Amino acid sequence: MFMSEKKELKVKSIKNGTVIDHIKQNRAANILNMLNLPDDETPVMVAINVESSNMGKKDIIKIEGRELSADEVDKLVLLAPQASVNIIRNYEIVSKHNLQLTDEVIDVVKCSNPNCISNSNEPIQDKFYVQSKEPVLLRCHYCERTMDFEDIESQF
Repeated sequence: MFMSEKKELKVKSIKNGTVIDHIKQNRAANILNMLNLPDDETPVMVAINVESSNMGKKDIIKIEGRELSADEVDKLVLLAPQASVNIIRNYEIVSKHNLQLTDEVIDVVKCSNPNCISNSNEPIQDKFYVQSKEPVLLRCHYCERTMDFEDIESQF
């Protein structure tokens, strides 16, 4: 009689940094690009298409030695609105935030319409209304152009 062993892949814990979890499958590369990672200094661990009890499949990113800035989180919520961001210090989760896409997005992305007044030299803020959170669809406050994930992601 043979005993079956369950093998599990373990990913090293990080001492200090950020874990981005619950990313929609196959979106980790878009997020790494937005964060300008990988670079020559920052250790990054990425898991793509891993099993998730509530998402089916998901991606996970662990970034050693770096906490995301407010601007990066503002962009991240457009690329992965259902993600959670965990800040790790001394191997412990010190804060966990489930991202929330608000009803308006201000000064995070630019309108994809080159003729929009927001793309002129006028002193106005880039402003969008969220038409849909999944999938993310934004509507420009000024010209009413709708932007989808590809339009948004291409700016990062």
